[in-house]
Amino acid sequence: MSLKAGEIVEGVVKTITNFGAFIDLGDGATGLVHISEVSNEYVKDISEFLKQDQKVKVKVLAIDEENKKITLSIKRAMETKNENRRPSPKPAAELSFEDRLSKFLKDSEERQSDVRRSFEAKRGKANRR
Repeated sequence: MSLKAGEIVEGVVKTITNFGAFIDLGDGATGLVHISEVSNEYVKDISEFLKQDQKVKVKVLAIDEENKKITLSIKRAMETKNENRRPSPKPAAELSFEDRLSKFLKDSEERQSDVRRSFEAKRGKANRR
């Protein structure tokens, strides 16, 4: 089987451990889904999310040919299917200088007003004593 990083494939859960699940990808290839890559929710017990012999779609994150390790993710395979997700805001590098400056000034004013309110509240308590 010729896997490539970034590919989404189907596999079968073969072994569940405390730290993740081993997925049989066919043709003798087995990969690991770490517990942090099972769901977007907090996963305390992986067996609440996966069962042995369950078919799952996984995204290939990395392939280490030398050590014969394949790193997989279930939650990232699901993310690519969710077309109706809200688009993320533009990274700062994509914003124009004016937009970045405007955002900085707005954030700065908000922080300053928070500091002023906190200071005035503390000062008011001191004057009441």
